[in-house]
Amino acid sequence: MTNESKQVQQLKEEIVELKKQLEESEELIKEISAPIIPSIVPETILVPITGRLSPERFEMIITKILNVTYQEDIHTIIIDFSAISEKDICEMDVFGMYVDNLAKAIGLMGIEVLFVGFTPSLTQIIVNSGVREILEMKSFLTFRTALQYLMKRRGIEFQPIND
Repeated sequence: MTNESKQVQQLKEEIVELKKQLEESEELIKEISAPIIPSIVPETILVPITGRLSPERFEMIITKILNVTYQEDIHTIIIDFSAISEKDICEMDVFGMYVDNLAKAIGLMGIEVLFVGFTPSLTQIIVNSGVREILEMKSFLTFRTALQYLMKRRGIEFQPIND
């Protein structure tokens, strides 16, 4: 094997290794892009959404949420859009449709979905999307108000810890 062919072989091996690292990094990004956080309220999870929302990413988030809820005993999902701004939405005209699809998919599994953190600009985008069922969604300004609603409905009260 000539010196030049050895270099070509080394470059090929390096490319294969870099592709593998890239795939692993992409998988990690998918995992952390929509973390599933257990709530203090039993059978409830929080899903904070951050970063740019493309249709592909929204589909990935929907799939991840559905897979987790299918495998665990979840009754309520709180989806938090507080960290999303207008510039994070790649295709604004379909944002409302994706939020509606997310709510419908979760609802078909018999799970209640609560949305929190819609800013005034996101609210306008959703309303202007033309999705009619949007007003049937349960949404709250903050995660705290959603938890208070859920706790009251389930008859759960915080007990202070006395030291």
